[in-house]
Amino acid sequence: MPSYALLVEYDGTEFVGWQRQSNGVSVQEVIEAAAARVNGGVAPTATASGRTDSGVHAEGQVVQLAITATLPPARMRAALDFHTKPHRIAIRGAAFAAQGWSPRFSAIRRHYRFRILNRAARPALEAGRVWHVPLPLDAGAMHEAAQGLVGRHDFSAYRATSCQAPHAVRTLERLDVIRMGEEIHILASGRSFLHHQIRNFAGTLYEVGLGRQPTSWPRAVLESLDRRQAGQTAPPQGLTFLQVDYPEPIAWE
Repeated sequence: MPSYALLVEYDGTEFVGWQRQSNGVSVQEVIEAAAARVNGGVAPTATASGRTDSGVHAEGQVVQLAITATLPPARMRAALDFHTKPHRIAIRGAAFAAQGWSPRFSAIRRHYRFRILNRAARPALEAGRVWHVPLPLDAGAMHEAAQGLVGRHDFSAYRATSCQAPHAVRTLERLDVIRMGEEIHILASGRSFLHHQIRNFAGTLYEVGLGRQPTSWPRAVLESLDRRQAGQTAPPQGLTFLQVDYPEPIAWE
């Protein structure tokens, strides 16, 4: 039975998250239902490179499916992309997965972007895709503060209280804050992240951007190991899962 890797884009607004749940429609459920249309009516299990929460978007989620039908990747991509309609999910690419490959465990790096719309007027075109902050933010101060979080640390202060990871030690390779006109982008890269870690970074850096806390504060929060010391969990709509890196790049069709 052939195994396919898929490159998937979705708007998370209508979904309860990646993982199938009983309280609403998930991205996993829609992809599995689409795959059933080319798998003799049987829905295969879709495995993702990482779970996303309700409201979180993806430009480069990577998914694995085992399907009985052997189709060229380009035809499989087109078929699955058609059957995910009318949901806002696009199958951007497909490839045959090598034996033993896993979208999750074979990954060496994941990239995320958190978008803040920093202007007085609320969003119209970008509603549901950004965190609207009407008060002026100092992106330079936020970036300076973020550099104190880069490296290998115990990120207990930045994990969700419901996080199920066995420990909070992670290596944060990049945490940059860049102003692009009316938007501020927080760009994070690392092998893996804790539940709500990036959204908690954003909520903490927000306090620095407003001038309520000094640039040294996020590092002090990190060293406290206490989630109660950090800022709010920023809203999910600002977060997008951008890309996954693997030792051997995937040739998408």
